[in-house]
Amino acid sequence: MTILPVTYLGSVEYFAHLLREECVIDLGEHFIKRSERNRAQIMTANGILALTVNVRNGNRPQTPVRDVRIDYSKRWQHLHRTALMSAYRSSPYFEHYAPSLMPFYERKFEFLADYNLQLTELLLQLAHIDRRPQISELYVEAADGDRDLRPKKRESRFDCPPYYQLFSERFPFAANLSFADLLLAEGPSAISVLRSCRL
Repeated sequence: MTILPVTYLGSVEYFAHLLREECVIDLGEHFIKRSERNRAQIMTANGILALTVNVRNGNRPQTPVRDVRIDYSKRWQHLHRTALMSAYRSSPYFEHYAPSLMPFYERKFEFLADYNLQLTELLLQLAHIDRRPQISELYVEAADGDRDLRPKKRESRFDCPPYYQLFSERFPFAANLSFADLLLAEGPSAISVLRSCRL
């Protein structure tokens, strides 16, 4: 079993695990600031950009991620929508997938976990990935043989074959951006790229 954190616009590596392994997403773990739980990376005309979902109670020690609320006092949804449109509007599959993705930057969710889980579910559907992770409200204790991908700092052997990326004439290939980067570039072929990644 692979134990995953809940993520915002999860990485290519994250979706490769979801495609190829039995996974459980742990909503009972403590929220870790400045991590994939509320942060994603995309490629823009100026290089890699980190998109951060603002949260209200993420500074409280030992807050389970399932209890973290989204903060709408700053206009992060507008900023993320603008950044995604600016970065990817000329990607091959943007027009195909944008109508499904953009409502996530208009609708308000109370809890970060709900937002992330629904966005992850949408990306799985768009990529035609049939495997679904288990969801645990309680902290998942890693057993012998489990792969635990929750720690903020961990060694990763992840390797992804290069795929088409916008701005490749300016920047070297970035292997582990948000899965949205791969999906918007490769469309239905994204699943083949995930199968070719080394975990």
